[in-house]
Amino acid sequence: MNVRRSAAVLAATAVIGAATPAVAASPSPTPSVAIPSGLYGSTDPTYDGVWRQSLALLAQDTAGVKPAGKAVDWLTGQQCANGSFAAFRADPAKACDAKLMVDSNSTAAAVQALAALGGHEAVADKAVVWLKSVQNADGGWGYAPGGASDTNSTSVVVGALAAAGEKPAEVVKGGKSPYDALVKLALPCDAGGAFAYQPDKQGTLSANADATAAGVLGALGEGLAAEAATGGAAATCAAPGTPQQAAANGAAYLAKAVAEDGYLTSVLPGAENQPDYGNTADAVVALAAQGGTEQARKPLSWLQQNAAAWAKQNGPAAYAQLVLAAHATGADPRAFGGTDLVAALNATGPAPQPTGKATGGLQRDDSDGKDDEKDSDDGFGVWWTVGVFLVAGIGIGFLISGRRKRQP
Repeated sequence: MNVRRSAAVLAATAVIGAATPAVAASPSPTPSVAIPSGLYGSTDPTYDGVWRQSLALLAQDTAGVKPAGKAVDWLTGQQCANGSFAAFRADPAKACDAKLMVDSNSTAAAVQALAALGGHEAVADKAVVWLKSVQNADGGWGYAPGGASDTNSTSVVVGALAAAGEKPAEVVKGGKSPYDALVKLALPCDAGGAFAYQPDKQGTLSANADATAAGVLGALGEGLAAEAATGGAAATCAAPGTPQQAAANGAAYLAKAVAEDGYLTSVLPGAENQPDYGNTADAVVALAAQGGTEQARKPLSWLQQNAAAWAKQNGPAAYAQLVLAAHATGADPRAFGGTDLVAALNATGPAPQPTGKATGGLQRDDSDGKDDEKDSDDGFGVWWTVGVFLVAGIGIGFLISGRRKRQP
């Protein structure tokens, strides 16, 4: 579940997750809306505001950081009356209407973040009710209500259900649970054991690294902030008849994909393959959660050596992905290949509340209501993503998280 953005990006390409190019990218255009003072990141939030805020708050929580009150208030204030979240609402005082595109990814990510922080049960529970109301008959979820189920959306919702205290296996529609939907999207071992994003128009499943990283977590009943499984062993592939085996198969696929170079690649038509930092970070989390901590070491080391510039360019969601990868493997996010990821994340938005714990060097209170300094170089721009993928004609794989089809 890469640095996902946008309803529009996802709608335009019909998939979730954002392919993050290498660290060279065009500067982001001037945001079309004012950046709210409580929001992390300085790029246009139209397509990824709730997603990146949720990841930022979730990552801060894993690092022992107490987020600024106005950062949490901004997120809760994005909820619609029916419990859903859109990618971004510029005017939360205005009621959500039929023109506003709400989605499962934004909603589920917000639930995971708010559940982790605690004290926001009413908001999270209302969001879960909405998620249940838009569950598909096959047990899964698509990005938008009524859309065909996909691995990424189903998995992030599973994480939200678990975070809110639900039992995903008991959340059924038409007699099918989310796990049924995920197993149906898992490829057999002779096809690599990966997860597909969705079947193509002919009903064929194709291995997708982004979907596989998400699918492993979903099949395990884990969320974005998963921890390493204890007593785990390297995964081996077998018939994916159960969600646990489907997760093991997906982890085996990821382990093989990163074994040689230590990273996954982005595959863009007409372009040279390049390292995919976001999916590599997600693969680290998935491998650790399944029990393959040893298999996660090489990609984790590669990220520690190479991902700092990528994260600086892509902003809070990218920093959060790396923090979550460190969290899953027990690495120190404050000394991640020489980078203090926590301090860098904190610097992209309102300063966290003082807790007496190390918070990346930022322990100021934001009670003065003034906008805190943000990293002005925090993203390569949503419109770059839109342009590339509209031209390339492929899907993306947040929420939106959104999560494009890619293979290592």
